Amino acid sequence: MADVDMAGEVNGAGHSWAAKSVEGWIIIVTGLNEETTEEDLQDLFGDYGEVKNLSMALNRRTGYVMGYALIEFPEKEQAEKAVKGTDGTTFLEKTIKTDFAFSKAPSGARSRAPASGARRTGRDREASPGRR
Repeated sequence: MADVDMAGEVNGAGHSWAAKSVEGWIIIVTGLNEETTEEDLQDLFGDYGEVKNLSMALNRRTGYVMGYALIEFPEKEQAEKAVKGTDGTTFLEKTIKTDFAFSKAPSGARSRAPASGARRTGRDREASPGRR
């Protein structure tokens, strides 16, 4: 297993643990002010590259932001710059935390899905409590 330091770097190699989503590199921003708008985030993160997608969860009852957002960049370098440039900064009177939303599986991790064409035999799991 890789040694991960508190800054999120793996053996000094930057964000090598970060994983790409289907279309781009997604970062998560937490600690947002409840009155943050998509335009506010677009302005802040647009300075680091093209924002492909931006998603904020809203409280249904109040209509305010739940405190986090997901922001997608097409290139890893843009996402890394955004994380480095905004993590721990003050934005709309609140300190925000920024990091990659997805991580790679540890090396040597087994896949849960069977190989293509392979049949699952059930031998790799325990029997149900009623069938022991």
